[in-house]
Amino acid sequence: MDFVEVRVQAPRELADILVAELSQVGFDTFEDNDEGFCAYTTEDVFNPDDVAEIMSRYQGTDVIEYDHRIITRQNWNAEWEKNFQPLIIADKVSVRAPFHPKPEGVEYDIVIMPRMSFGTGHHETTALMIENQLTVDHQGKRVLDMGCGTGILAIMAGMLGALEILAVDVEPWTVENARDNVQDNGFPEAECRLGGVEMLEGEAPFDIILANINRNVLLEDMHAYAALLPAGCPIIFSGFYEEDLSKIQEEAKKHGLAYQSNRKKNNWVSAIFTKL
Repeated sequence: MDFVEVRVQAPRELADILVAELSQVGFDTFEDNDEGFCAYTTEDVFNPDDVAEIMSRYQGTDVIEYDHRIITRQNWNAEWEKNFQPLIIADKVSVRAPFHPKPEGVEYDIVIMPRMSFGTGHHETTALMIENQLTVDHQGKRVLDMGCGTGILAIMAGMLGALEILAVDVEPWTVENARDNVQDNGFPEAECRLGGVEMLEGEAPFDIILANINRNVLLEDMHAYAALLPAGCPIIFSGFYEEDLSKIQEEAKKHGLAYQSNRKKNNWVSAIFTKL
């Protein structure tokens, strides 16, 4: 299945609103640029009428331009080779593609070939998740990465000393990509599994849970995550906006998850909770 990219030119304050609107009609990955942002979804989910209706609501407030294109499996690598730039997170973590040289002076070097998957660290939520991971003791721990994308958070967990890693995603090509990436980064024992929250039934508890998905899925599935987290263990959430943090906190409290802290960037949030 191919992806659809919608490229939007809009002022920053309006772009934030449009991202929130598009997330309600199936778009789940967003990348900022100097002119606005790009939004991504799969071709089967994409409805041009939904996008046009959203854009029409705001045409009178600011100048908005948008268009869309199909990104096929065949040209995905070429797109990333043209546009994917190396990234340094928290002065400690390098995220780069195999065709980039290894940087000097970083503690952790993650090599990602995105192929058809998202989650390279360039989106705020992934970078924020990694920053929060750096504050959590992973040594010898059993870690769950829900909505794993490229597998970058699972790889980070391995580099921080995790003993067991389960990475889960609902897209077949994403799981395939994550398997390749965890293998290439030296963690072949990490399991990458296709499915959603239903795949967690019967699983042993996890010492750390990482869930970078979106607000609606987090709210819907939080009970399942909490049930697999022993007392005193952390769960790190992201994929939602600053204005949604209170909703996440309210739902977390219902399931015995105590709020600890959060990080923010461009209105995106990653928050740490602990099981009571």
